[in-house]
Amino acid sequence: MSEEQKQQNDSPNKGGNNSNAKFPKFNGYWIYGIVLLLFISFFLMNQNEGVQSLSYSEFKEKILPSGDIDMATVITNQNVVEITIKQDQLEKYKEEFGDSFSSLLEKGPHFRIKVPSVDSFVEDLRKVEEAKNIIIPNNYEERSNYLNELLGFIWPLLLLLIVWVFIFRRMGAQGGSGGAGNIFNVGKSKAKMFDKESNIKVNFLDVAGLVEAKQELEEIVEFLKRPEKYTNLGGKIPKGALLIGPPGTGKTLLAKAVAGEANVPFFSMSGSDFVEMFVGVGASRVRDLFKKAKEKAPCIVFIDEIDAIGRARGKSPSMGANDERENTLNQLLTEMDGFGTNSGVIILAATNRADILDRALMRAGRFDRQIHVELPDITERQQIFDVHLRPLKLSEEVKSEFLAKQTPGFSGADIANVCNEAALIAARGDKKIVEKEDFMNAVDRIVGGLEKKNKIISKEEKRAIAYHEAGHAATSWLLEYAHPLVKVTIVPRGKALGAAWYLPEERQLTTTEQILDEMCSTLAGRAAEELEFGKISTGALNDLEKVTKQAYAMVTYYGMSKTIGNLSYFDSSGQNEYGFTKPYSEETAQAIDQEVAKIIEKQYARAKEILIQHKDKHAELANLLLEREVIFSEDLENIFGKRNVNKHIVQLDDNGSEAADAKVEESKDEEEAGAGPSSKETQE
Repeated sequence: MSEEQKQQNDSPNKGGNNSNAKFPKFNGYWIYGIVLLLFISFFLMNQNEGVQSLSYSEFKEKILPSGDIDMATVITNQNVVEITIKQDQLEKYKEEFGDSFSSLLEKGPHFRIKVPSVDSFVEDLRKVEEAKNIIIPNNYEERSNYLNELLGFIWPLLLLLIVWVFIFRRMGAQGGSGGAGNIFNVGKSKAKMFDKESNIKVNFLDVAGLVEAKQELEEIVEFLKRPEKYTNLGGKIPKGALLIGPPGTGKTLLAKAVAGEANVPFFSMSGSDFVEMFVGVGASRVRDLFKKAKEKAPCIVFIDEIDAIGRARGKSPSMGANDERENTLNQLLTEMDGFGTNSGVIILAATNRADILDRALMRAGRFDRQIHVELPDITERQQIFDVHLRPLKLSEEVKSEFLAKQTPGFSGADIANVCNEAALIAARGDKKIVEKEDFMNAVDRIVGGLEKKNKIISKEEKRAIAYHEAGHAATSWLLEYAHPLVKVTIVPRGKALGAAWYLPEERQLTTTEQILDEMCSTLAGRAAEELEFGKISTGALNDLEKVTKQAYAMVTYYGMSKTIGNLSYFDSSGQNEYGFTKPYSEETAQAIDQEVAKIIEKQYARAKEILIQHKDKHAELANLLLEREVIFSEDLENIFGKRNVNKHIVQLDDNGSEAADAKVEESKDEEEAGAGPSSKETQE
């Protein structure tokens, strides 16, 4: 066979040949529809076949006085008269009515007339008989319209049947084989199975960073490929691994990599797929899932967002109700480690709410390994950027190392979004390549929101915003432990009227002095307004919200108050989620409130003192901000001089911008109704 013939055989639908076009799959319901249509059509055809419809006025003028009527049948319950013409007069009517008149039924009836009423017909009939001195045979009868009666009886049943079929087909569309049998598959598992033929292209090389997490999962994959390496030493395969971490850190991507590497059947589903409106369906789907998994063992079962069914029992807000979620969880616990054996079935699960999971679910023997997938550090961010920068056409000045420094605290999903947003910004500017400026604009867009240069702001408000932002910038520059500034802008962005970007130090421990310096710089915006204008605005709402939370955390969580002492009321287990009592007395609550207010007022006074000492430089910075709308760290250095900070915080990059291994922190001025500036610092 020639190569051309092979191609023709392999592609029968190509080259304009539509003879083999795909038709919709046959459905059993088609048969019922066709039978019903044939029945209705046959009934209608037989009911009026060969009968000519005629208006009553035409009948009254032409046929009634002619004397050609052989029989007039009056159907009293329908106000209809059927007329049968004498056999010797049929040809006359054929000539008059032409093809529309049929004599196929020689015995009639030949005409069907809708009369105004039976009484009016009888009266007209009597008048014609008297005038013409003839007798017209007639009879009266009642007839039933069996089709209408049948439809009137069965249409409610048909409506119920259609609704019933629609609901259960939607409910069971993914619960097993298609067609009418889906109602019986409602308890079937919705897991999608991937095997060697599925050709999953994701592997561990596509997962940047996450070295420790990959090592744990690679060991599970290695166990499936070479079990004798571990069993010879007496080891057993782990029964399950739970991936825990913030959203966007790559938990599902790791599961895809395991599916691509393991070369064993891989079942994937979401925790919400077990939840259904019918009692017992969730537990039934769990049983069916593990039944299929045992048949395919060795295999891996991945349950994404397991917190949908794994919430700790006894914490449901529906007090005492028969919670379907709890029944599903109980069945899952039994299947994972009960009397039955699940040899060769490994459970992978992912969640970002590990604090609410049931402790029985997280114990060893069910999830032997808990793998924490945290936000990437600077090295891992650089590796993630290397992955997402591959398909982009980049300028030579774009370096993944620089981008990693500018995006601390970003997750892998955030970094992917930055790269995509930068490409879109470059395309919007009709550029051929993506430049460094596009990436910086993308970071600002994601962190701060869309820039709104056309927002209507009065001169007084703009001046207040400038002094507010200059207060943040000046105080953070002068304090030793405050976060290093990158840039300040008074251009509205998102809901913010102004914003300041910082690069905080990436640290594992935070001291009291560091928190107090951050609080002081946060309160400096409102302090600047009071010092300059003699009044305050509602613009500092987010500043006050942040420092209040920080102060309460210092006193109630971290034990940083001498008045309260080394006590912490933080509940890391989440056991008091639905508690109704505070873990301290009313006297202690009063003391906490007083201590929090004391800390905040002290830092506010400190911020005012710093701004008074540097009043001229603060005003110069505010005027520069009014003139240029955007200023950078080098502008502050020109006004205030070099920062007097500890050596671990700040290093200048090649462009003079301050960069550090740190979490990103943004100071935004949130807009309030009828308000001036506000400041908000949000740690990503």
